[in-house]
Formats: sequence, C-alpha cells, structure tokens
Amino acid sequence: MQIMTETTPSAPPADPAKTLFGFQFVTLSRRWRKVIHSELAKVGLTDATWAPLVHLDAGDGISQTELADQLALDTSSLVRLLDILAERGFIERRVAPTDRRARLIYLTPEGHAEVARIKTHLNAVEDTLLAELSETEVAALLRAMDIINMSVERALTQTLKADT
Repeated sequence: MQIMTETTPSAPPADPAKTLFGFQFVTLSRRWRKVIHSELAKVGLTDATWAPLVHLDAGDGISQTELADQLALDTSSLVRLLDILAERGFIERRVAPTDRRARLIYLTPEGHAEVARIKTHLNAVEDTLLAELSETEVAALLRAMDIINMSVERALTQTLKADT
C-alpha cells in the first residue's frame, strides 16, 4: 500500500461505498465517543480516568510510551494522567526488568475494581447503542474492523519508516 503524500488528481474510486466509508467511520467514532463520555460522566467517570484504566485492563505491565500510543496521546500528556491515577491508588509504576530507566504501568487491586465499575457502565451504554444489531452483525463488524486495523497498522509502519 502506498500512502499519498501530495495532492494529485485521481480517477473517481470504483466503489462509491469505499469513498464514503472513511468520513462516516470518523464521524461515527466521534459521535460514539461523545455518547460514551456523556453517559460515563453522569456516574463521575471522565475519559482521562477511564480510558487508560480500560486499556491497562486489556494487558497491563506496559510502558508509558505503549499506553500513550494506544490512547493516541503524547507521553507528556499521559504522565499527568498517570500521576492522578497513581494518587487515587488505581495504578502503580514498576521498574522494567530489562531496562531500569523504564517504568511499566500496572493496575492495582483498586484499579481492577475501578475497571469493573467502568465496564459495567460502559457495557450498558454500548448495549443500548448496539441494540438494533444482532450478535452476527456485530461479529461481522468486528471482523471487518480487524481487517481495517491491520491495514492501518501497515500504513503506520510505512509512515514511520518514511519519517526515519
């Protein structure tokens, strides 16, 4: 796959659905996040607190850089969020066994309990948003998103190689 770096005239895409996909996907993503943020805020949860915890629940013991990439934040912004989460007792930083300069982030027992609370609310909101889709339709969407994610990863890898 080649990522375009300059604006060049091109022929219209052969598939009109693919032309609309990116715009609709980004728009839906933003609106989905807005609903999630609004509903979670009603129970005292902010994106700054719940998103890092949920990502860590999927596999903690990761570096700040890895978590920042997953959250699409720069590491300097993440450091302050992690300080807040550590002050609340939800995470702890441990020295990486392979690099004493690096710190890995782990959920504490309190952090795991908070993630359970978050997921209860998150699941309720998502169940409402997905209520009109069958399990089969949701599974098909997830498979398609996995394929798209692999394409995005390849594109990001190419971009990073080109930048170095």
